[in-house]
Amino acid sequence: MADFNENSDKQWYVVQTYSGYENKVRANLEQRIATMGMEDRIFRVLVPVEESVYTKEGKVKHVRRKVFPSYVLVEMILEDQSWYVVRHTPGVTGFVGTGNHPIALSPKEVGEIMAKIKKDQAKPKIEIAFKLGDVVRVRSGPMEGQVGPVIEVSDKGKVTISIPFIGGMETPTEMDHTNLEKI
Repeated sequence: MADFNENSDKQWYVVQTYSGYENKVRANLEQRIATMGMEDRIFRVLVPVEESVYTKEGKVKHVRRKVFPSYVLVEMILEDQSWYVVRHTPGVTGFVGTGNHPIALSPKEVGEIMAKIKKDQAKPKIEIAFKLGDVVRVRSGPMEGQVGPVIEVSDKGKVTISIPFIGGMETPTEMDHTNLEKI
């Protein structure tokens, strides 16, 4: 095993896990930190997730997805004992790095990841199932029952459709994606 004592500052490291075991690894590692008295060497264990909102069969669904599937972030002071505790946690396949030498994330990378997590927690990502040219029907509101093609999709959850108006003239109308259904 390599000697890691040359770096005594706490840094973030990426730990690879079995697919789908990220939360279990986090729970196991947090338990091992407590039982092995490593709170002064291993500080935080994070499974970054993003929240998405989408509409399926007329129902709005909220979904939490892992930002980095099969990876967990660990803030720690890297030394032989802390490396051993993390590396030998059930579900962990290894650190990201070369051989037995984990590579810490740069402060810039950590900042970008933390900013993304904060942004996703504040405002979920909206997934719109419609694309340009799809024919949709308005499900409710003053335009209920109207049918038209999608002419624009915005990342804010809005969809513009072309609805025939009086006299057959097409009128672009912006609506919330949750108010539409694909035909």
